[in-house]
Amino acid sequence: MQTLTLNNGVEMPALGLGVFQTPPDETRAAVTAALDLGYRHIDTAAAYGNEREVGQAIHASAVPRDDIFIETKVWINDYGYDETLHAFDKSAAKLGVDRIDLLILHQALPSDFDRTLAAYRALEQLLADGKVRAVGVSNFMVDHLTALLDATTVVPAVNQLEIHPYFQQRAVLDFDDAHGILNQAWSPIGGITFYPGYGENRTSVLKDPVVTGVAEAHGKSPAQVLLRWGLQHGRSVIPKSTKRHRIAENADVFDFELTADELKALDALETGRRGGPEPEDVTLATFSRAIPEA
Repeated sequence: MQTLTLNNGVEMPALGLGVFQTPPDETRAAVTAALDLGYRHIDTAAAYGNEREVGQAIHASAVPRDDIFIETKVWINDYGYDETLHAFDKSAAKLGVDRIDLLILHQALPSDFDRTLAAYRALEQLLADGKVRAVGVSNFMVDHLTALLDATTVVPAVNQLEIHPYFQQRAVLDFDDAHGILNQAWSPIGGITFYPGYGENRTSVLKDPVVTGVAEAHGKSPAQVLLRWGLQHGRSVIPKSTKRHRIAENADVFDFELTADELKALDALETGRRGGPEPEDVTLATFSRAIPEA
């Protein structure tokens, strides 16, 4: 499995299994399948409600804990210095670990950014204490990143973003690249373009004729092409699936390479249309969700 080096020297598998919207009773089986199939990076979040099942699958696996990269996220209800320190305790207990490999802030929370900064300072303390190996953010735009860098010491190792050919956020990607922040794609196969409840009359990027044409040329699936596109751009990708054959397919992306023209054609599919919520719309009033104790 290809790895990427974070800005503090930590090695992270480039491809991981995401468990967003994976029900707890299906999470254990999905993570077990992924580990059996060679995955060594699992991405979860406190707000997903399935950290406990991720931990159960990891501990039941024959794969040594030190070989598995665990990533999770702090939800906005637990922002604030002391609150975020406790959020680590809750996540670590549910996962059944003493140390988390990558802990990130799930949203920028622009409506209360002082609270966001306090949460990030707690991540810095957890890093200094050796309780996490790396820290980062998710869904942070350029203005959020600029304010964060101005007020804190540790440059985020990762910024997890919605990235697929239909929505590439190039200004953010360029800013991250310039500051040594690794771009990590959630929805790397464009799942957000066909999930119900995220907008009307949306076209799946998996069905785009450019994508299907490239897939046919390589004897690969459209999903494999989209993952390869992200990997060749130097990003981390964390596709989700609960089906063993899809989990296996998503990992089978290291035996072919897209040409420069194919990369350019996929880059040209940008629509500028975000699939997930606008970062400014994520407030405690609209997205409050209390995270249970362990």
